[in-house]
Amino acid sequence: MIPGLNAIVPMACVTAAAIAAMTAEAFRSPGERMPIAGLGLVGLAGAALATVALWNQNASSFGVVTADNFGLFVTMVLVVVGVLSVAISGPTIERQGLPAGEYYALLLFSVAGMMLMATATDLVVIFLALEVLSLAVYVLTGIRRSAATGAEAALKYFLLGSFSSAFFLYGIAFTYGLTGSTRLDRIGSLLAAQSMAPTPLLWLSVGLLLVGFAFKVSAVPFHMWTPDAYEGAPPAVTGFMSTGVKAAAFAAFARVFLSAFEPLRGDWTPVLWAIAASTMILGTVVGMAQSNVKRMLAYSSIAHGGYLLLALMAGNEIGKGAILFYLLAYAVTNLGAFGVIALLDTAERPNDQVRDYAGLWNTHPGLAALMTIFLLSLGGFPPMAGFVAKWYVFSAAVAAGYNGLAIIGVLTSVVSVFFYLRIVVMMYMTPADAPAVFPAVPRLAGAALVVSAILVFYLGILPARLLDLAAASIGTIF
Repeated sequence: MIPGLNAIVPMACVTAAAIAAMTAEAFRSPGERMPIAGLGLVGLAGAALATVALWNQNASSFGVVTADNFGLFVTMVLVVVGVLSVAISGPTIERQGLPAGEYYALLLFSVAGMMLMATATDLVVIFLALEVLSLAVYVLTGIRRSAATGAEAALKYFLLGSFSSAFFLYGIAFTYGLTGSTRLDRIGSLLAAQSMAPTPLLWLSVGLLLVGFAFKVSAVPFHMWTPDAYEGAPPAVTGFMSTGVKAAAFAAFARVFLSAFEPLRGDWTPVLWAIAASTMILGTVVGMAQSNVKRMLAYSSIAHGGYLLLALMAGNEIGKGAILFYLLAYAVTNLGAFGVIALLDTAERPNDQVRDYAGLWNTHPGLAALMTIFLLSLGGFPPMAGFVAKWYVFSAAVAAGYNGLAIIGVLTSVVSVFFYLRIVVMMYMTPADAPAVFPAVPRLAGAALVVSAILVFYLGILPARLLDLAAASIGTIF
């Protein structure tokens, strides 16, 4: 590695793979099959190796990108998200006739932006990374150009995302005007040294930054884009953006608010309390009324964002480690669920209604079993990863004194079991109206789902090592 550039090597590997995918698409003859997905896997493997090599090195590039263990842990989570997303995307690309080079290039560019967002230590660089990942995801949402729902979803996502970016940029501008810097360490030092009470303008800057982050993590009331975007995008894209975008956004969220704005904790905590409570409640209650599986998982994603906000608010040793562990557990679980949806998707119909899963155990017992594992993990059943993740989040909230918020979290988690088990009942106990014909499961996609299921059980049964690693990693941002 080159000294001074070490911190950007993981994202450079992914970016190089994205450029290679674009080049391969440009030179591919019509109808010619090329292993473009393999290029993405090679780039992600290079990023994983670079991440391991950088561990405990605390490398820095250009003074605004720091490969500390916190950023590297999130980078590894994003590598897992990228690999699983590439693996489950093949069937969708073939059945929908999507341009493979364009699809994989956009996905990889988005992963590179996520990695930059997780390791950036400057507000302007965080904003640039946010835009890089967002623009790619906007296009991926509407990549099925013939689908009206995809175009509508992409337009809504783009317009609302533009507004949130404007709020975020205004927050950066006000912060710079008040502190004279956009570097997180300098902002934190200045705020900690101030003996005076925060000014209204400082509250405004923190509020504007909070709006930008809340939009990306689908927190109420900035969640409006989520169900439409999740429903309109191809299932593989939905799984990718529901996990990767959330992981990158929460990484930057934690770095900014738990380090730079930690001195103002007493001011932003009450606001975050209300946002977390309303996010958990709305995501659960509205999710119960959904008949579309993708929209149901969209509201599930909103509720899970509320649980992560709960860990962020706690800010104690348990909560800090729980953030990273929850992101990993949620990533492998949710990607697995959307992977099953992607495999059941056909060119004629999406098969994403709850009723479409009736009798799946009789036609595809393997997919039914995998979907059951993922849904039970999302619901928080032991010994799945979701149970351990929620246990540590609620334990952190109780230890921090947020008993009321912990009770809301437990109750909403129990209620959410209803819409997860509804699909399980449909698969095993409800006969299909007519014999359903689902496509065969490709080997790579099937292997990715099996790996996801194994990780769900591993994180649920043997979480101690990962939890310790997560807690030690997030400590490097302070």
